[in-house]
Amino acid sequence: MNALMWIAQLILGITFLITGFSKIFAYKHLSKLVEARTKGHPIGIPGRQAAVIGVGEVFWGLLVINPFQLSYPYLLPLVGSACVGLEMIGATYYHMRRKEPAGPSIALCLLAMFVIVGRWPWWG
Repeated sequence: MNALMWIAQLILGITFLITGFSKIFAYKHLSKLVEARTKGHPIGIPGRQAAVIGVGEVFWGLLVINPFQLSYPYLLPLVGSACVGLEMIGATYYHMRRKEPAGPSIALCLLAMFVIVGRWPWWG
């Protein structure tokens, strides 16, 4: 079960590191691609807000895959997964409001909940 949890944590962590860095460093290019795909509808998130979201995603992605052992070794993955899950709930609402597919956001939220349940101190 521990190997499965690490695989799930690595998928979450790497996904959020990639999306976070892309929001920080390539947001203008990505927003042009999204606007072209949605027939000119503006993306609705200013660049600075996207950069703040990207910094949060990078931080939470690092928390999810953090191998450091504290006095409570389950705490960092739980906090990171909870933040990722909450962000994915917001992303699902955002994509549904824009009438875009929300499947990836829902899948990442479910994966974050899987990590939370698997790393909970009484079950893991």
